[in-house]
Amino acid sequence: MSADVDRERWELRAEGGVGPLRFGMSPAEVAQALLVSEPEVRVGGPYGQEDFPGGVKAFYDAGKLACVALDAVTGPQVFLAGFPLAGRDPAQGHQFLLDHAAEHGNCLLYTPDESLSLTDLGLLLRSQQVGEARLTRPLFVKEEWLESEYYRDHLPLEEAPG
Repeated sequence: MSADVDRERWELRAEGGVGPLRFGMSPAEVAQALLVSEPEVRVGGPYGQEDFPGGVKAFYDAGKLACVALDAVTGPQVFLAGFPLAGRDPAQGHQFLLDHAAEHGNCLLYTPDESLSLTDLGLLLRSQQVGEARLTRPLFVKEEWLESEYYRDHLPLEEAPG
């Protein structure tokens, strides 16, 4: 079910962010980095949300990029130590994160919906229903949101975690 051949490949950014996106960017800077004039969908609320082509959702806190959610199938692929984070079986994804944390000393955190986070990397691995399957959906989150129980337990903010 994976479309990895056609996917853009993004790198996890050590300074916070993923691919061409870094935390703290304005909505205009995000659109420019994604090479679009504006998002496909813009959602208001206490935080901002913009949905971009190619399975990328951006979330803002006080007008600055705070979270990037990638679609399990259509979003860019991000690798961590050679492991593809999007579009995998959730059990495989969780086991990989547990093994990675044991090997590299990452801080682990489980959320109430049984998602797993490597908080020091700003990575939260959620799942997404795709047809009959559940597949991994990576979220890249600024540290303050991972430390906040509200944001951490409600990400992605556009829908109830599944």
